[in-house]
Amino acid sequence: MCLIFFSVNHHPRYRLVIAGNRDEFYKRKTAPADFWPEAPHVLAGRDLEANGTWLGISRKGQVSLLTNFRDPKNINPAAPSRGHLVSDFLLGDADGMDYIHKVEQIGNRYNGFNLIAGTPGSLWYYSNYGSGVQQVPVGIHGLSNHLINTPWPKVVNGKKQFEAHLNANTIEPEQLLDFLYDDRVASDDQLPDTGVGLERERMLSSMFIKSPEYGSRSSTVILVDHNNHVQFVERVYDLATFAHTTRSFEFDVD
Repeated sequence: MCLIFFSVNHHPRYRLVIAGNRDEFYKRKTAPADFWPEAPHVLAGRDLEANGTWLGISRKGQVSLLTNFRDPKNINPAAPSRGHLVSDFLLGDADGMDYIHKVEQIGNRYNGFNLIAGTPGSLWYYSNYGSGVQQVPVGIHGLSNHLINTPWPKVVNGKKQFEAHLNANTIEPEQLLDFLYDDRVASDDQLPDTGVGLERERMLSSMFIKSPEYGSRSSTVILVDHNNHVQFVERVYDLATFAHTTRSFEFDVD
């Protein structure tokens, strides 16, 4: 994922609300969200090149998600796939805090990332560009390709829109998916300088990214209520027309 908004223990009905866009090169092969055949308790999409994932939840109540940290000057092409940081947690039995601390010990092996792992009511965060492990506080958060809640334009504006949707007693996944489809570009005076050049900074500044080779390929909403009922809705986009198909799943955490 490259842009994620989430609410932790903030909404009166939902313990956890996640709404995010996955940005990736169009040529990278991907499977849509589903329960994995070899691990039917895991619900996630799958990167078919490295076999990891960017976002998922399990029937045991494990939740994990990841974004890349944008630092083009420090990319190691031989580094291990960051998507395994998510899938390894979902496939294992580790506590979120313990798992994140273990990742902290090996974080320098990977290209830049932000990782969140835990349960719907207790999430932990670590970035190998940050200052250690932290528990995600109660409230509303935004995460893109810098540290959590870094005030990039799309994070600031998106959090405001996300919070407005959370004012409703019942949250409609389709409304959150629609809100994520926002391709407005930030003004130049608001853009960060992450070393990719002005033209690319502009392209990457929208919540929903469109370009000839890279962009937002899918959007995902996860709702977990206080009875541990999960709604998982994924919208996958046709990269030529941006028409979409939607997959929905519901289950109760074991």
